[in-house]
Amino acid sequence: MRASGLLALVVGLLAPLLLLGLLAWASLAPSRSALEAPLLLAVHAHATPTLDRWMLTVTTLGRFAFVALYVAVILAFLRPGRRRTAFLVVAVGGAALLGNLLKLVFHHPRPHLWAGLVTESGASFPSGHATGTAAFAVAVTLLAWRTRWRWPVLLLAVTFMLLVGFSRVYLGVHYPSDVLAGWLTGLAWVMGTWILAAGERRRAAP
Repeated sequence: MRASGLLALVVGLLAPLLLLGLLAWASLAPSRSALEAPLLLAVHAHATPTLDRWMLTVTTLGRFAFVALYVAVILAFLRPGRRRTAFLVVAVGGAALLGNLLKLVFHHPRPHLWAGLVTESGASFPSGHATGTAAFAVAVTLLAWRTRWRWPVLLLAVTFMLLVGFSRVYLGVHYPSDVLAGWLTGLAWVMGTWILAAGERRRAAP
């Protein structure tokens, strides 16, 4: 395995999986809410009507239905080819499925510290918004990496991912660890998919 492939394996897959496992273990502790609630309340203390509107917009744009729409637009207008199309669909769709599976496994309740602007049902860990947007950000960055657009794509994708994650904490529907776990889930799934796809390409090469 080349040095770049080994780096991708360690940094993009093994390290996120290790951190995700540690977060999952820590999330089982009864003191989780007591440890993270002060941070949620500190963020909420800076809430304003203007920020409320912005965060509601950002969190809506981070829903999986919108992420799927972004993928469809990319496929329709850029036509990246069969393999890249398959990668993008599996990367983003698979991450969403994995995130939902983890929610069923852990089934942690959401925080309820104030009367929220949005009402969310379902489990809290990991954040589905964070998982989906992280998967999308990593996937499109990988596809753009060998082009001149890699740095703008990276900047926009990561900014979008971070804003959506922050909006979930700002709105009080996720603990910070839920968001971090979502990012790690999306990153690990996409990098695992990318590494497997790269292996298939090498085996298929003459």
